[in-house]
Parts: sequence; structure tokens; C-alpha cells
Amino acid sequence: MIEVCQLEKDYDDFQRGKHQALAGISFEATCGEVFGLLGPNGAGKTTALRILSTVLKPTGGIARIDGLDVVNQSDRVRHRIGFVSSGTAVYDRMTAWEMVEYFGRLYGLEESLLEERMEEIFQRLKMQDIRDRLGGKMSTGMKQKVSIARAIIHDPPVVILDEATAGLDVLVARAVLEIVADLRDRGKCIIYSTHIMREVERVCDRVAIMHRGHILATGTLAELRTNAPVGSKSGEMEDLFFDLIQQAEADNGEIAPSG
Repeated sequence: MIEVCQLEKDYDDFQRGKHQALAGISFEATCGEVFGLLGPNGAGKTTALRILSTVLKPTGGIARIDGLDVVNQSDRVRHRIGFVSSGTAVYDRMTAWEMVEYFGRLYGLEESLLEERMEEIFQRLKMQDIRDRLGGKMSTGMKQKVSIARAIIHDPPVVILDEATAGLDVLVARAVLEIVADLRDRGKCIIYSTHIMREVERVCDRVAIMHRGHILATGTLAELRTNAPVGSKSGEMEDLFFDLIQQAEADNGEIAPSG
């Protein structure tokens, strides 16, 4: 469903010169799978997701959504994806129902289908109690539910979540993870970017660990544990992540973080 092959992205930095955000990464994600992108700040996760979402154009390489090229067929790709981030804004003067309805109309849904989809989504996401609440009077968690609802109103086969639980309290974050698991069970292909280890262990079927534009390791949690660097302290995801990053920085002659 998602194919990424040797994807590159360079930026021009007036102080440092060319900065390579992505250095030829490759991975695939399939239907009914949550594929996690895990990495520290600056690893290139958001850049990769913005390319997949057609917001950015790559410098090199290929990315396809459902067989469609994200550069040459970007209009069609946008109809095949839903995108949610931690900073997705909502309109202060529109209700939850009006916002989701508005996006459904943007996607060209017929009125009868749109009404049916909205009733189903508001019920599934437990949003009936905020149906008529204005965006300006919503909590952060309420706004995130609206963001998810409008991202899936057109029933896209691919859902992209970039740090979707950042800044949420424990209860709301847990609800978001339950929504992600439900989408996976419905056969969606989900790309899930985070730096929170417990979320990775809970919802991700496979993971790619990124660092400075490179993918250091890819696989299921069991495979990552099996192929952990020599001397890894334990099979905990946090330790595996730390050891891989530390090894990569040591290989590059950088100062490795202390444990």
C-alpha cells in the first residue's frame, strides 16, 4: 500500500549549506498494519510523512501510495490518505459536526453517504457529546478527535499520524491509540510516527528506527530484539532504541549520549 524507495530530501541552509534531511530511506507498509517511524527530534520522520502527504517534494527517490506516485499523481494521492498531526488546527467558530461535514464535502462525498459516515464516525470516536461544541471551546483532546474524524471521513485506505498524541493527557492518548488499533483492524494501512516507546510497543506491528535521515533498523519488535546491537542491556524497546542511536553516533564519530 505504501512504497518508499531511496527517498531523499535536501534543504538549503544559509548558515550550514545543504542539509540532508533524508538520505535515501526505503520501506514498505501494507493493509491492516501499523508501521511505526521512531526516532529522536531531527531524525527525518516528519519530512518523510510530509512527502507521503504530498506537502513536500522529494529531492530524489520514489514514494507511492496505493500505486500512485506522490509527486506526479499528487491530486489522486490526497484522496487516498488521511493526515493527523499534533498541531492540526480547528476552526474556532465552527462546531465539531460542521468541521467534519465541511471536509467531507471537500472530498466530494454525496450528502446521503456523508451523513451516514458522520453518524458512524461520531459514534465510534465517542464524539456525540461535542457534536455542537465550537472549536474555540474545545479541549486539546476534543480537537484531536475532530482532527482524526475529518481525516477519515472519506474512508481513506492510508492514514498518516505524525506525533498524534503529543501534548495529550493519558486518557485521551489512550483513546487515540484505541482508534489507531480499530483502524488497523478495519484493514487500513497506518504510518505512525512517535518517540514514545510505550506507544510503539502497544500499537505498531513493524517499526523503522530513524536517525539523521537514515533508517538504522526495520522489523517487528521481536526481530529488532533478535538483531539488537551487541551488548544491549535488555529487550526493552527504550534500551534497543538508545543502543542503536548510540552505536550510530559512535560510528559517525559523534559524542554518544550518556545512559
